[in-house]
This record gives sequence, C-alpha cells and structure tokens, in this order.
Amino acid sequence: MSAFSAIGEARELSSDEFTPGIEPQATWCPGCGDFGVLKALKQAMPEVGRNPDEVLLCTGIGCSGKLNSYFESYGFHTIHGRSLPVARAAKLANPGLEVIAAGGDGDGYGIGGNHFMHTARENHDMTYIVFNNEVFGLTKGQTSPTSPKGHKSKTQPHGSAKDPIRPLSLALSAGASFVARTAAVNPNQAKEILVEAMEHDGFAHVDFLTQCPTWNKDAKQYVPYVDVNESDDYDFDLSDRQEAAEMMYETESALYEGTVLTGRYYVDGDRPSYQQEKQHREEMPEEPLAERYWDDDVEWERSYDWIDRHK
Repeated sequence: MSAFSAIGEARELSSDEFTPGIEPQATWCPGCGDFGVLKALKQAMPEVGRNPDEVLLCTGIGCSGKLNSYFESYGFHTIHGRSLPVARAAKLANPGLEVIAAGGDGDGYGIGGNHFMHTARENHDMTYIVFNNEVFGLTKGQTSPTSPKGHKSKTQPHGSAKDPIRPLSLALSAGASFVARTAAVNPNQAKEILVEAMEHDGFAHVDFLTQCPTWNKDAKQYVPYVDVNESDDYDFDLSDRQEAAEMMYETESALYEGTVLTGRYYVDGDRPSYQQEKQHREEMPEEPLAERYWDDDVEWERSYDWIDRHK
C-alpha cells in the first residue's frame, strides 16, 4: 500500500466494480459502437489486476469523452485533443497508476494529432484508445480525418476531396511500440487487445472501430471482420517494422473497399519507455513525484538540479 493510493492491494476483482453508482447507464445513441469500448474496457480490467483506485482515464471532447463518466476510476475530462498531455503528466508523476487516454478520431487524429505523434515518438507508458467512427459525432456529422474520400457531410456536401489519414501507419512511423486495431462488433478480441495494451510497457495505440448509426450510416457495422493474427491468408512478423508497415497499409486500404481487418500489428517489448529513459539519464527521480505531496519533510528540487549543464 502506497501513501498515495490503494496501489499494491491485491484482491479478487469483478468487471462490475468499474460501473459507477452515479451514472451507471451510458446514454450514447442506440447501436453506438462506444458501448463496445466500454464493455471491453470493463472486462479487461480484472484480467490486468487493477481496481478502480489504480486507474486514471483521461478523455477528450466528443461522444467518446463520456467514457470516464460511465467508468469507475479516477477520471479527467480534458479539452479537445488534449487527453494525451494530461495522461502523460499523470503517468510521470505517479507511474504506479494504470493510465489510459481515450478520444475520437477527430479528437485524436485531428485536433490532437500533434500530441498523438509526439506521445508515440517518446513512448510514454500508457494505453491510447481512439474511437474511430470516421465522423465527428457529437457535433452532428462533420467530416473527420478518417472519413473516406468522397464522403458527404455537412462540411463536405459534395464529398470529401481528401484522402483519409492512416492511423496505424502514423502510429508506427511516429514510434509507438504497440499498435493494434479492433472493432466494437468483436468484443472478445477487443478485450484481449486492451489487456495486452495495458500490460505492454510503452505507448500502446488501439484504433477501435466504432460504428455510428446516427451520423455515419455509410460505415455500417464494420462486419464481417477478419483477425489478421488468426487468418491463414495473412502472415507477418509482429516484431518486424517493415512487415508490420506493409500489413497496416493493406489493412487501411481494405477498410474503404469493404474488408475489415483487425488484430495486433506491431509489438516492440524491448524499447524503454520515456520514464525509463529519463531515469537512466538521471533526469528523473526513482521515487514517484506524487508521493512527495504526502511527505511533510520532503525537500523539493528545481529541475536544473537534475541536469548537469545547469549546475
């Protein structure tokens, strides 16, 4: 038991513990894929061995931003596109927390695209779930970064003239050490991938296909889907960046041709996390910074005390 929270207390867990008493029933539209994300996350937590006091869920703005209202844990509802910097700071201050950031495709790949790129590059130890429904939902159906070319919306009435972003490829090229895609219509795979993402030491990016029956009827239900790790039609090495990149490109291209490919695409279990790199360079203390707030005798240092060139 730490002085900061209940981290370290081992006991049997149930997914029901992650259903809040204040707002137990989610109010997304009927048929929304966001329900699938919430269910998979609740079911994954007991397998990871975390209780609600050991989890921080940071969300952005949008339909996905309500996730931490329906999930019992510490929560921080950030501003648009800014869930990642808040999550990064929390993890660095209290590395014992299981930190999860979540947002939509507009929130994460659009407004928050800069943070996405650099969080992956720095390999912060956290899980990032992106609700990818190929549209801005909460603001009533505008074209998003993942909307297919030609997609008609309020902002693109004649059809989008832009090619969609390739989120898996972007994550890999930026430096993410775990990259996967799953779908709300595949709850068993979704739970398994979230468990693996949270157990991974480093930045784990999960592109979560979530159907939007209200504002993006073109995307339908993302079925039928194929698990590239189980299908005999696909064979690639998860630890090989080149093979992973080729499989990602094929997956991203196939989605807009009607074939839904999901699974794990890249895993690098050897790369140090950002925190480990900073501690190796003696630029970050071994003791969690969050613990110091509970110690009346602690002596706080200035940042330059940790860097030789400033002494």
